Amino acid sequence: MSSATLPADVSVVDVVLPHEVSAVADARRRFGVYLKRYRVARAASDDAQLVLSELLSNAIRYAPPLPAGEVRAAWWIDKAGIHVEVTDGRGDTEPQRISDPHPESIGGRGLAIVDILTSGWGVRTAANHRTVHAVIPS
Repeated sequence: MSSATLPADVSVVDVVLPHEVSAVADARRRFGVYLKRYRVARAASDDAQLVLSELLSNAIRYAPPLPAGEVRAAWWIDKAGIHVEVTDGRGDTEPQRISDPHPESIGGRGLAIVDILTSGWGVRTAANHRTVHAVIPS
C-alpha cells in the first residue's frame, strides 16, 4: 500500500536494508523501537517482530536483491493492526502457504508461523520486484 493512501496520522517507516542476513536483526531492532514508541502490547510486538523476521529472512534466502542490491521493509499501525511489508527482487519461486510441513523437513515452517500470527498475508508482484505483506492484530 502506498503511504499516499493512508490517513495523515499514520506514521509509515520505509527502510532500505542490505540483502544480507545481518539486515534481519537490524530491521527487527528498528521495528521494536517503533512498536515501543506507539505503546504496542508486548505480545503483539513480539508477534509482529517475528513476522518481520520471517518475511525478511525468506526474502534474503530465496529471492534476489532489488536492482540496487537491497531489500526493503516497511511498517505502520492503523485500525486494522500492525502492517509489515517486505520487498525483494522477485525470484523464481513464490511464497506459499504450507499447511502440513513434513516433520523431518528443516524448513518450510516460517510462512506457517506467519499464517498463525497474522489476520492475513499476501503477495503483490511486479515485473522486477515482489512485496509480501501481512497484518498482525494489535
